[in-house]
Amino acid sequence: MVPVADVLAVSAVALGATMQRATGLGFALVAAPFLVVILGPFSGVTLANLLSAAINLIVLSMTARALRRRVALQMIAGVILALPLGVWVVRELPGPVLLVGIGLITAGSVAWVAVGQSMPFLRQRGGAVASGFASGFFNTTAGTGGPPLAVYAASTDWEHRSFVPTVQLVGLVTNVLSLAAKGPPVLSWRLLLACGAAMLAGIGGGHFLGRWLPETAARRWVLALALAGSVIAIVKGLAAW
Repeated sequence: MVPVADVLAVSAVALGATMQRATGLGFALVAAPFLVVILGPFSGVTLANLLSAAINLIVLSMTARALRRRVALQMIAGVILALPLGVWVVRELPGPVLLVGIGLITAGSVAWVAVGQSMPFLRQRGGAVASGFASGFFNTTAGTGGPPLAVYAASTDWEHRSFVPTVQLVGLVTNVLSLAAKGPPVLSWRLLLACGAAMLAGIGGGHFLGRWLPETAARRWVLALALAGSVIAIVKGLAAW
């Protein structure tokens, strides 16, 4: 009999991949909080990193012509600076504390994207590096590196066509570095293969869903699901404190 936890993890991956393909945002926001609750803080985040890297690579291969290389390199520099701090936090904090922290970080990320207020300082020199630093720290500790990059895009009026491939490259490098620093998730090959299949199925489903789902409605679903997963993570962490 397949463990219920594995079924829930695979379902979260499929849902996250569907929303990512349909809206252009949301795999980590949707899937990571649920994976953390189901698999634990370390395995949940590292699995989110692994699957996010795969999705980054797939989307980048489809959109690479519009890539803004200079901005991507600046953001990657910020990611590299943040990586040691994020790895230290993951290794040093107790499990319940990390679980609550991941939930709070993700909930804060959701609020950050939902408000969508412009931050003028990001237009100045170093803004891309600062956004990359925040993204790298969020990604390493909570598997949700997208919101800081989305805020940068909103604050600088970044054209969406070039935003998509540039962010995929930054996310790909971030996830690969996170996995190299922390190591791969210690999970069964059966679960990893099932999550991979769910990811591909979700991408396929999201392709059709995106044809009729309005962008604003899709974004609300992403934020609502991510917030629900964050609250669950916080409650579980507090209960185990």
